[in-house]
Amino acid sequence: LLHYFNKIFKMKKLSLLLAVVLMQFSNCSSSAQNEKNTSSNEINQVRIDVDVSEFKNKMKEKDIVILDVRTPAETVQGKIKGTIEIDVRSSDFQEKIKKLDKDKTYLVYCRSGKRSVKACNMLEKEGFKKMYNLLGGFNAWKINSQ
Repeated sequence: LLHYFNKIFKMKKLSLLLAVVLMQFSNCSSSAQNEKNTSSNEINQVRIDVDVSEFKNKMKEKDIVILDVRTPAETVQGKIKGTIEIDVRSSDFQEKIKKLDKDKTYLVYCRSGKRSVKACNMLEKEGFKKMYNLLGGFNAWKINSQ
């Protein structure tokens, strides 16, 4: 009976060791894949998500346009100085963005950062290549600008 338990224990130990090795291998290969995806995304990424500090730094650069994609009811409550307002929810959003200069860099924001992602995706479909999305939107801007 003792001999039988020793055999089972050794098999379980071997199975456990094999499972650990397989998990490590899996983690290494997925990490390598993630690194590969990250580097290729950075090269091809049209929209870059940035925090308030980076957004403010980008505002100092040349050829930038600050785009507020909130509703008029939201923009009357406050906005970033120098913004162009085009409501992403409006029926003519697509028409209005077609009139914008595609060679400029766009700093895009909404209230919380969700609609600005949608707006950036729409801009990208129209051929815009340089966009920075404000993470947390105008809510984050207000908190970090007090």
